Amino acid sequence: MAEPIHFHFDVDGQDFSTAGEASVVVKKKLRQLGYPPEAIRKVSIAMYEGEINMVIHGGGGEADIDVDEKEIKIVLTDHGPGIADVEQAMQAGFSTARDNIRALGFGAGMGLPNMKKYSDSMKIDTEVGKGTTVTMTINI
Repeated sequence: MAEPIHFHFDVDGQDFSTAGEASVVVKKKLRQLGYPPEAIRKVSIAMYEGEINMVIHGGGGEADIDVDEKEIKIVLTDHGPGIADVEQAMQAGFSTARDNIRALGFGAGMGLPNMKKYSDSMKIDTEVGKGTTVTMTINI
């Protein structure tokens, strides 16, 4: 059994131009390691959506990815305002993004629904005023 591989990224909460860079690096590494294309696609989409959410809502944060032969686990942590109503936030199209964010083409309210859709399991731990941690697992 191979040793699990860990990746860590700091996500800049002030710069949309770098949002998604971590998911691109992970996608490239997973390809190099020979992971199945469908698993790579799911990781890329779920992680990208999470990174964008961290920039829009969480002021940035950290992304930690653990990879082994059975699963890929993505943990995204921010120290933003937290999610007041997770059930509402999970509704496709619901967004608290400001107009200036929407003008950039973000904030359509599909981040969390897409994260759930492209992961095999997803857990949201959030506290208003403290931040949010989203843990997603993609099975191999």
